Amino acid sequence: MELEPLLVMAMFASFMALLLLGFPVAWALAGIGLVFAALGHVMVEQFDANLWFTWNGTIGVLDARIYGIVANELMVALPLFIFMGIMLDRSGIAEKLMHSLVRVLGPLRGGYAITVVIVGVLLAASTGIVGASVVLLGMLSLGPMMQANYNKSLAVGTACSVGTLGILVPPSIMLVLMADRMGTSEASVGKLFMGALIPGLMLAAMYILYIVVLSWLKKDMAPAPKHHERLDARALLGVFLAVVPPMILILAVLGSIFFGIATTTEASAVGAAGALLMALLSRRLNLEVLKESLYQTSRTTAFIFGIFIGATVFAAVLRGLGGDDVIRDAITGLPFGTTGILLTILFITFLLGFFLDWVEITLIILPLVAPVVFSMGVEPVWFAVMFAICLQTSFLTPPVGFALFYIKGVCPPEITTRDIYLGVLPFIALQLLGLALVFWFEPLATWLPNEVYGGH
Repeated sequence: MELEPLLVMAMFASFMALLLLGFPVAWALAGIGLVFAALGHVMVEQFDANLWFTWNGTIGVLDARIYGIVANELMVALPLFIFMGIMLDRSGIAEKLMHSLVRVLGPLRGGYAITVVIVGVLLAASTGIVGASVVLLGMLSLGPMMQANYNKSLAVGTACSVGTLGILVPPSIMLVLMADRMGTSEASVGKLFMGALIPGLMLAAMYILYIVVLSWLKKDMAPAPKHHERLDARALLGVFLAVVPPMILILAVLGSIFFGIATTTEASAVGAAGALLMALLSRRLNLEVLKESLYQTSRTTAFIFGIFIGATVFAAVLRGLGGDDVIRDAITGLPFGTTGILLTILFITFLLGFFLDWVEITLIILPLVAPVVFSMGVEPVWFAVMFAICLQTSFLTPPVGFALFYIKGVCPPEITTRDIYLGVLPFIALQLLGLALVFWFEPLATWLPNEVYGGH
């Protein structure tokens, strides 16, 4: 075997080993990059190894590459969207939605779980932060569902899985990062937001259909409550008043992007200001809340940018050692056509989700496979949406399924880890079914972007 493939495989193997040993992702990426850069330099300079690696061509240009990341105007949208989500979490909107919808849907069999899905979709379109959505949905819904004698796995699986829609339904932080990493105007943030909208809502509809069918086939899984409040005009008015504020914010953010009124960065500022205003109007805004929200925003942003910088070092050295050529040859050398290669990439992405977070996969794997896929004539938005659905499953697949950890922290004592794993399995299957539908019916991801932005 030639030297380049060996070094590339060694880099990935070392990264996985450090992750399993518990090293922070950003430090592992940057550290492995620098170690293999030094190794490549020594092999070329001291042993005349057959490598095209040059120290100045990789490490020497890192300062310019890192500055390009932090100076990228699109990245300003990240902390603003994060702040919007955290501030909405503090504003009490989700509690109002949950209580209002329960009065309307609670009397139905499976009504509590359906309410969780609807609230989860609105949270996803308002916040885009999976951790906040999962924790909030768990805190608001698990207690009432347990009191209503819901099956424990169904209750916790619904709250946990619906919370992950925030990574797919726009405005999504993941889609912002993906648009930046794919490096093509054919997959801009606006187009990815439009492309992911129908699949995201489709997944929510599939969740509701699953809950309805299951609750009717197995009446003890999600029974209708014996005692409930009478549905009247006041209850319907409460739902309307609870839904209007987040809908206005969603339309302000997404509408300004879709209709060309504002760029993604400007729209994120609109969202942050709107969330601040909603917290103020709901009388939840004070100095302590503002301080905590700014702290959490800074912490999350620093975490993402730390991985960004580490991934830049890793990717620069990987390319310097011939990683692009190795990966391109490995993909194009597969004994399949374009369809088979796409399925292989998505399958590998799904498997990586068991061990890596979506941030690492987006920053490391996506820039390596996207150019190869695009050179084969694959539609960028379609590929990006399928890749995003694959990454959504990474929140639910152990051992590194972060949504599982989030929900465990707010579960009642009677819900065990086994209940959580059993609860999310059907929803992982539904996500994979949704991925299959988008794969076989490309217009699910491409029709809306083409209608809004023009295309074939």
